[in-house]
Amino acid sequence: MLALTAPLLAAILFATPTLADSWRGTYEVHGVKGEDMLKMREGPGTGYKVIVGLPNGTALEVQSCQRIGNTRWCKATLQRARGLRGYVSESYLREK
Repeated sequence: MLALTAPLLAAILFATPTLADSWRGTYEVHGVKGEDMLKMREGPGTGYKVIVGLPNGTALEVQSCQRIGNTRWCKATLQRARGLRGYVSESYLREK
C-alpha cells in the first residue's frame, strides 16, 4: 500500500505551490502613514540594517515571503533599481 501511495503523495507535495510562491509578483507600498516610509532591510526582521525608506506607491517585485514571529517578511527588488534588494513587511504591500 505504501508503495502505491508514496508517488501520489510526492506529486501532491511538490505540485502544490507554497505560501512563499503565492506572494510572487508585482506589489506597491501602501498604507505608510504621514511622511513615514516603509523600511527595506538587509534581512527578514527589525534587527537588520535599514537599506532604504520606501514611500507609498513604490513598485516592488516580490520573490518570496516568510513568517518571522508575527510578521511576514517579503524578499523584494525595486522595479526602478533592480540592484536594490532587501526585505519589507508584507503589511504594507498591495498587489499592483
